[in-house]
Amino acid sequence: MPLRSIFDMDSGFFRVLSRVADLMILNLIFVVCCIPIVTIGPALTAMYYVTMKMAANEEGYIIRGFFKSFRQNFRQALIIWVIMLLIGCLLATDLLILRDATGTVFRLMRVFILATGIVYFMVMTYVFPILAKFENSVRATLKNALFMAILDFPRTVLMLAITVAAVFITLLNSYTFWYGLLVWIMLAFSCIAYVNSRFFIQIFKKYIPQEEEDSEEEFGELPDPDDNPELQEISDGEQHGEQQTEQTEEAVDKISDVSDSESTETH
Repeated sequence: MPLRSIFDMDSGFFRVLSRVADLMILNLIFVVCCIPIVTIGPALTAMYYVTMKMAANEEGYIIRGFFKSFRQNFRQALIIWVIMLLIGCLLATDLLILRDATGTVFRLMRVFILATGIVYFMVMTYVFPILAKFENSVRATLKNALFMAILDFPRTVLMLAITVAAVFITLLNSYTFWYGLLVWIMLAFSCIAYVNSRFFIQIFKKYIPQEEEDSEEEFGELPDPDDNPELQEISDGEQHGEQQTEQTEEAVDKISDVSDSESTETH
C-alpha cells in the first residue's frame, strides 16, 4: 500500500484516528459530568445518545449532541439513576451483612441476592440507552430495559462480559490499576459505550416502526370511486354540477338567439 494512501484524509487509518479522537473528547466530557455523582445517569444517557449516533453513522457535533441529550433527559435520567443507585447500595449492603453468615438459609439468601444483582446489571446495561433512544415514562423505561435484556439475552451476556472483562483487567494488580485508571479517564467509558451501541442499534430495530415508504408508493393510485361511498358522492356532485353548467349555457344561447331576432325585426 503506498504511503500516500495511508496518510490520505479519506483513508481508513485517518477515519480510525478521527473516531478515536471523537471518543476521547466524549469520554472526557462524560467524566467531568459524572463528578457530582448524582449526574451520572444523565451523563450516561447523553453519552449513549452520541455513541448510538456514531454507530449508525449519523453523528454530528459531539459536544452539542451530548449536552442536548443531557438537558432533554436530565429529569428522567436523574430519577432512574437515584433508583438504581439505591437498589445497588441495598444489594451491596445485604451481601456484606451475609458474607460471613453460615447455614443453608443464608446461603440461599446469598444466591438470591447474587441472582438479583445479575438482573440489576442487565437492567443497568439497557436502561440509559433506552432512555436516550425512546421517549417513555420512568416506569415503562425500567420495564422495557428488563424485557429487552431478557429477550436479547445472548447480546446482553456479551455486553456484560465486555464490561466485566475491562473492569477485571483494571483491578488485576496495582500496575494495571493505575494504567487502567488513566485509560478509563481518557477513553474506556466511551469506547465500551460505542461497542455496546453497535449491539443496541440492532436490538432497537425490532422495536422501531418501519420507516415510511417513499413518495411514489405513498402517493399511489387513487381508489375507484365505485368502491368508496365518499368518493362516489363527490363524483356524483361533480356530474350534477356539470349538468347544471350545460343547462345554463343552453339557456344563455337561447336568450342570445331571441335577442338577435328582435334586433333584426327592429332594423
